[in-house]
Amino acid sequence: MTILTMNRRHFLLSTASAAAAVSLRPGLSYAADGDTLIIRAASDIEVLDPAFQAGLLEEEVGRALFLSLNRLGDVREGTHLENYAAKELKQLSPTEIGFELHDWLEWTGGYGPVTAEDVKFSFERIKDPKLASPWAYAFEAMEKVEVTGQRTGIIKLKAPSAPFWVTTLPYYMGHILCQKAVEKAGGKFTIEVPASAGPYLIEKWTPKQNIMLALNPGWKGTVPVFSKIRMEIVTDDDAAALAYESKAVDYSKISLNTLSTYRDKLPEDTTLIEKDGNRFLWLALNVNNPKFKDEKVRRAIQYAVDVEQIMQGSYSGLAKAATGVIPPGMPGHRDKILYPADVEKAKALLAEAGVTDMTIEIASPNDKTSQLTCQIVQALLGEIGITVEIKALEDGVYWTIGDKTSGDTWKTLEMVLMNFAGGVDPSENLTWFRPNQIGVYNWSQFDSPEFEKMYQEGIAETDQAKRDVIYKKMQDIMEESGGFVFLTHETFAAVARGGLKPCILADGYVDVTRFTKG
Repeated sequence: MTILTMNRRHFLLSTASAAAAVSLRPGLSYAADGDTLIIRAASDIEVLDPAFQAGLLEEEVGRALFLSLNRLGDVREGTHLENYAAKELKQLSPTEIGFELHDWLEWTGGYGPVTAEDVKFSFERIKDPKLASPWAYAFEAMEKVEVTGQRTGIIKLKAPSAPFWVTTLPYYMGHILCQKAVEKAGGKFTIEVPASAGPYLIEKWTPKQNIMLALNPGWKGTVPVFSKIRMEIVTDDDAAALAYESKAVDYSKISLNTLSTYRDKLPEDTTLIEKDGNRFLWLALNVNNPKFKDEKVRRAIQYAVDVEQIMQGSYSGLAKAATGVIPPGMPGHRDKILYPADVEKAKALLAEAGVTDMTIEIASPNDKTSQLTCQIVQALLGEIGITVEIKALEDGVYWTIGDKTSGDTWKTLEMVLMNFAGGVDPSENLTWFRPNQIGVYNWSQFDSPEFEKMYQEGIAETDQAKRDVIYKKMQDIMEESGGFVFLTHETFAAVARGGLKPCILADGYVDVTRFTKG
């Protein structure tokens, strides 16, 4: 097989061009010292309603505005849970979780105390199929919330659920909303938050530029170190590094290209943060598209994609090839894939299928790394006679193409380069490929009753060795379908100004309420 000579560095804008783009951004200036924390944001916000937000900056802003019963700590210190809105939170039985809220929690806007009724409303709202929240899966194990007092209640599960504590309660689907305020707003909201109870409020939002957060004067909990937080929206990783170097931001996630450079020479007064990531990347083939009706065609594509070339070309050798959607260190991580790169097998399978002239469209985010990855896939499939046309899309459009509520595009998708932030439990990485996610996030339209049955077994199982067997088999089923080519779990890298201690969660997002000074 021809070894591709493309490299990430060949794909970057010139430093001068990127620097110019940063310097022309209105309002992007030298980071303030003292009580204002300035961090890089990789996206803008569109929806802050926990039932519909898509993650990225929405998750980070939401975590500053809203509360959850518990929360996860910094991943670098081990995955541990601590109570947050809950004064007490304990397992009463295998299917019951009791909670008591802090008595000092108050809603903004004069809506009074945060109550157990608000918890019940928030959880059962997302669970309600009428709302059609993409995060409803997180509450499938829950039967209901029973209110036992103004600030006390019991979460009742249908069956024991291993991931409920770590994937439902502490994340955005577990954020508590004010029932009265949300109902007054019509039952849902986008950017205008009807009421909140967290440590910060949105002081000002300048779309596509920045968001300023200020301390909530009604907050009576532990006061965050920074009275204000400014999130500068810089979508390009390499421009973000330049913003950091020019001291326009105090903290920024960086690309692996920048990591390679910073390993040799760091900017002054800088801490380099590097860890194995759990954001997973894969190629999704729509198994219901007529072009992929023949399993031999799908298998040929799996054999044709030499993932190691993508690791070298797109990630400068700083990321490792994935063996599935579950990263190393979690129950269910596989040692190897079933269909490793083999161009001769790929060609033979296409010949058996009688395919001599095929063109495939690959849809992808428009960031540099994604586009370079698509170019490498284009070259690799070109070697077996398949023409690949790349369709680069902005985030706002990209995340609608497989969504059945946004039109019929989801039916005609061919191949998509996808990536998701993983969770701290393997079930969170597998839930997106269930049958009920077709037309939501299961863009391969992979439909396996066996997979669904094993998913349910896995979340009810508490023996980690048994869960390991279940989740490995589930990934085998995914790969055998021909609807997936697993690529990588992206290495996480970031930089922080000396003396700044960020709080980084397992998915790579940050909790700005827990940034401190060293």
